[in-house]
Amino acid sequence: MSLLRTRNLRVNRRFMQDKSDIFGNDTKNDDVPSSSVRLFVDAPLSDGATVEPTTAQTHYLLNVMRLHSGDSIRVFNGRDGEWLAEMTVMRRSNCRLSIEQQIRPQTDGPDILYLFAPLKKARLDYMVQKATELGVAGLWPVITRRTIAERVNMDRMRANAIEAAEQCGILRLPELHEPTKLVNVLASWPAARTLVFADEDAPIASPVEALTRQPEGPLALLIGPEGGFDEEERTALRAHPSVCPISLGPRVMRADTAAVAGLALLNAVRGDWRSSLFDTCYP
Repeated sequence: MSLLRTRNLRVNRRFMQDKSDIFGNDTKNDDVPSSSVRLFVDAPLSDGATVEPTTAQTHYLLNVMRLHSGDSIRVFNGRDGEWLAEMTVMRRSNCRLSIEQQIRPQTDGPDILYLFAPLKKARLDYMVQKATELGVAGLWPVITRRTIAERVNMDRMRANAIEAAEQCGILRLPELHEPTKLVNVLASWPAARTLVFADEDAPIASPVEALTRQPEGPLALLIGPEGGFDEEERTALRAHPSVCPISLGPRVMRADTAAVAGLALLNAVRGDWRSSLFDTCYP
């Protein structure tokens, strides 16, 4: 359970508190139906299985949400779909979840990786959450020459990804890749996956046209650091056969804003936002 902010989008009264505050006090929430509670659990899920929540999750369920034996919540693990689970309270500080019924089968999102130069804490938190909500398959910190924050807290990234998945109802968690230098990423990049990078000097002005010219297949988006790639890095990117430079428009964006704009664009043009009408217009 994330120790960061929690908000459950399917709960009538949203929670805007920091989870570290929630787990540390006795704030009560009486208006929340138990089946609206959605929890990530790191355990196999199947009919008849039993799951032991973590200490933090138990406090959240019993003392914050004020759930009781017989209440049902929704659980997912990123692999086995979403399930209804019935709570059994063993004692005040302990409970058990009995897995009862699958309510959604596991589904995957678009095959899009998100590569990024790490940012400072709060903006990196935001970026990881939004990338998760936009359905990326993987999160990959990339160290460039102008990267400001080279140390990445992978546990914090995972907590943010879990928080975002709990909030927005998705079933898949992005795979987390260890931070890697850009030169090493390019040296081992698979030919079958198009690497899209935001380039204000992209040769094709329309990002939609640039993307529709690329072959069908998996994608990745690379957003550089504040200040952009240096000239040597930009040259190496443009020379790589699997790289597609695109423009994100005439305005200069912060890196976390560019991430949302770029991922939305990829989803709309080549991801799972596509409609038959769009495919007709841009075959």
